[in-house]
Amino acid sequence: MSRHTLSVLVEDKPGVLARVASLFSRRGFNIESLAVGPTELPDVSRMTIVVTVDTLPLEQVTKQLNKLINVIKIVELDPDASVQREIMLVKVRADLDTRSRVLEAVTLFRAKVVDVAPDAVTIEATGKDDKLEALLKVLEPFGIKELVKSGMVAMGRGPRSISERSLRPADRSA
Repeated sequence: MSRHTLSVLVEDKPGVLARVASLFSRRGFNIESLAVGPTELPDVSRMTIVVTVDTLPLEQVTKQLNKLINVIKIVELDPDASVQREIMLVKVRADLDTRSRVLEAVTLFRAKVVDVAPDAVTIEATGKDDKLEALLKVLEPFGIKELVKSGMVAMGRGPRSISERSLRPADRSA
């Protein structure tokens, strides 16, 4: 089994997310990460889906996704040919005795403090999963009070866009 990142352009309509996610769940696949947001095109959203699965079953799901009326385009992103990032917010115990060491870790990982309380700091970090996990390992001894991750967002490197030719308004209305 290997990890795959899919970039899926869909019409921005109610129920599309549920239909896409149900295709994976019906096959028994666990979606590791799912992020959805607007694109540069009106009425088009991008789903970034990360799933660990064998290549052949993934091809079957991709073919089924292509059959959904609201799915416009699907591209599997190669990790070496794409930019992939996730945002993490983590609230860490940090009293006066430990705060300087927590701030040292924040600086080391190029993260930033976004909130300070008397006994805790909230840290924002952006990057690939391995960087975020390494930061968490450093922060664990201080005590993690709360954690949230956005899910992976990704796009291909270079000048080309997955939406540039095939999604001009004239092409979509046909």
